[in-house]
Amino acid sequence: MLHTSIRRYNMIDIKRILKYATKRCLNNSIRLKSCPCGNMYLKNQRYLDNSRLHIKYVRAHSTQSDHHRQKVVIETSTPKIVIDKIKVEKLADEKVVETSLEMIWREKIVPYIQLSRWDKPIGVYLLYWPCSWSIALASLPGSVPLGTSIQTAALFLAGAGLMRGAGCTINDLWDRDIDAKVERTKDRPLVSGAISETRAVAFLALQLSLGLGVLLQLNCYSVVLGASSMILVITYPLAKRFTNYPQMFLGATFNWGALLGYTAIQGHIEPAICLPLYLSALAWTVLYDTIYAHQDKRDDARLGIKSTALTFGEHTKPALAAALAISLSGLTLAGHSAGLTSPYYAALAAYATHAGLQIYTLNPDNPEDCAKKFKSNSMVGLIILLGILGGGYHQYMDNRQKHRGKEDLSVARSCFFS
Repeated sequence: MLHTSIRRYNMIDIKRILKYATKRCLNNSIRLKSCPCGNMYLKNQRYLDNSRLHIKYVRAHSTQSDHHRQKVVIETSTPKIVIDKIKVEKLADEKVVETSLEMIWREKIVPYIQLSRWDKPIGVYLLYWPCSWSIALASLPGSVPLGTSIQTAALFLAGAGLMRGAGCTINDLWDRDIDAKVERTKDRPLVSGAISETRAVAFLALQLSLGLGVLLQLNCYSVVLGASSMILVITYPLAKRFTNYPQMFLGATFNWGALLGYTAIQGHIEPAICLPLYLSALAWTVLYDTIYAHQDKRDDARLGIKSTALTFGEHTKPALAAALAISLSGLTLAGHSAGLTSPYYAALAAYATHAGLQIYTLNPDNPEDCAKKFKSNSMVGLIILLGILGGGYHQYMDNRQKHRGKEDLSVARSCFFS
């Protein structure tokens, strides 16, 4: 058989093949590969090519080696269930942090925002607009730089936010027993217990202290005038208990800035401008707050609370028209005394049209309609301010040319921090 094989492969040098194989083995040229699991895999493939014998080592797998490799992979990697658990725990921790922050915000901060009504800024706007009218009128003589007027307006805006919040806090302290019996106010913080009376008083003290800090930025005349309004601020919530016209008391309190804004720039009151302006703003407050009071008139009647909504009754619309006429008259007199031009009177015409339609379409028995019309009065304040700026623009520019470099800044200087 050997002789037959030799004859079949007579072209192959047997000695050379044996020598080649022996040399490869002695030199350890056969390299055994290993996989990451530690097992080695080897398979010989023999084939002839050009009268040469080739040996190729091919990796082979077995069931046992595959099983071993899977075991190693499992032992050296993090299972998916563990990864998912880590992710869930991380999300849970983030949710706990988020929930804690939401709880702090909801339980510790929001009640104070609701107590001061800062979540309903319409009151701040209505309080601020008469201040801005007065500051704009006081700036027309051009005796102070534009920067001083803007700075004063910014101070009054901050003061309006603080004092409106203080007024609402005082109101809720006085009316906490009444608010509990009125549908619209039964969820207020003092009624629901979200804030105790002690904390409400402390919060009030904080607001008044900050308000005083703003007031002290003004001149001495303004400080005295502003401090005198505190009697009204503290007592006006009681007016509904002893007068049928508490909205007039509110108007006297709410529009004190119509006097204060002018003095902050000029250092004195100009009666021909300030008094008609104050009277017109007071009448405007009676108009919009009577509309507001119609929301609660049934509860007010049941509890014995007085308001112009109940006093006017079926004559509400004629009474509101009279308040509008007084307001327009006062604004006209103030504008004439200040020397304002046609853009101002165009703004008054827009105010008359807006308020006239408001009164004409008012449904006093629909609380939603009353609330909507009450809120729209914020636009009235902006319209009048734009009218003052437009009607006094040329006058202001001429006066600034005359007084440029000659301004008496001591008039608008802080009484305490100058």
